[in-house]
Amino acid sequence: MARRVQTPLRTSEQDIDTAKRIPRTPQTASASYRLAFADEEFLTSEDLRGVRLQLEYLKVEMRLRERGINSTIVLFGGARIPEPGKVAWAAKNEVQKANLEASSRYYTEARRFAQYASLTSKALDYRDYVIVTGGGPGVMEAGNRGAHDVGAPSIGMNIVLPHEQAPNIYVTPELTFNFHYFATRKIHLVLRSRAVAIFPGGFGTLDEFFETLTLIQTGRMERIPLLMFGRAFWGRALNLRALEEEGTISPGDTDLVTLVDTAEEGWGVIRQFYNLPEIGLLPAS
Repeated sequence: MARRVQTPLRTSEQDIDTAKRIPRTPQTASASYRLAFADEEFLTSEDLRGVRLQLEYLKVEMRLRERGINSTIVLFGGARIPEPGKVAWAAKNEVQKANLEASSRYYTEARRFAQYASLTSKALDYRDYVIVTGGGPGVMEAGNRGAHDVGAPSIGMNIVLPHEQAPNIYVTPELTFNFHYFATRKIHLVLRSRAVAIFPGGFGTLDEFFETLTLIQTGRMERIPLLMFGRAFWGRALNLRALEEEGTISPGDTDLVTLVDTAEEGWGVIRQFYNLPEIGLLPAS
């Protein structure tokens, strides 16, 4: 965290330490006697939900500011998509297994796409175009791994779920965050975004896609490149043209999205949008 400003007053850390050494009596053992900011039961009470939302927002904001991170490239995509050559662990039947393993090509494209972003970020002292993902497996892992491949930092924003899960091993440890509230996590995922890349995924991916698209459509967010990787996949999963024909969205709203298939194609859209220099990668392995 940021260095504390010099002050003659006692710090909260000092008082927490002192409170731990106070003799235990019925009075000091009472929950009412605990320092408010060191009282877990109090901090997790229903009445303090607003405070917890603030804390969850501020912790991440302060960390990113300390690192000087101004802008990010966001990768959304399926946690269930395996690395090429690996078994589709999430498949529930043979059809899903075959499709998920065929979709491993998107893991490769996400990894290479993150390499392009991260090499661009390197030229900017890792202050701009820093990769951020949800921090989990699948496409998220591929994004953080692409940054790791080229020695760049990347951000992972996990959320506590009912089933056990952990951040992928490629997220920069000091930029690995954990959230209780989806709302604050979503804010930080797009707050600094210069582009959003949507890879094949499920409900979570669609949630993030439509929320970002709605923010742009309604003018609540500046227009940035919103890429959808996998023309064939999204052609089956979504029909935005049908919404346009039905009149539930305006003519031209579908143009807010750009369909691409490869990392080179996707990064080319971003490079032209921001007039960035060309970045060369080693041939795909």
